Amino acid sequence: MANFVLLYTGGGMAATEAEQAKAMEAWGAWFGKLGDKVVDAGNPFGPHAKNVSDGGTVHEGAIGTPATGYSIVKADSLDKAVDLAKACPVLHSGGKITVYEIHPAM
Repeated sequence: MANFVLLYTGGGMAATEAEQAKAMEAWGAWFGKLGDKVVDAGNPFGPHAKNVSDGGTVHEGAIGTPATGYSIVKADSLDKAVDLAKACPVLHSGGKITVYEIHPAM
C-alpha cells in the first residue's frame, strides 16, 4: 500500500450552523467508511498564501488554483485512491480533488 494526498480545491463552508453540522456529519461518516485507510484526516487551509521562487523571491498568493485543504489516505494504487476520493463530501459543495501518490524520499 502507498499513501496518497487528496488535495482539495474549491468547495465552501455551509451558511448556517445546522448546515455546518450536517456537513461535518457527512465528513465523519465518510472518514468512518474509509476506516484504517485514513492516514491523516487533514484540515482546511486558510485563505492566505505566499509562494517562494528560486533565490528566495516571495510573491503573494498561491501558484495556480488555491488549495483549500487535504487528507492523506492509503490505497493499493492511484486508481484505488481515486475511488476513495469519489465519495468525499467536498465534492458536494462545489469542490474538486487532485490525488497525488506520495513517494517517500527520506
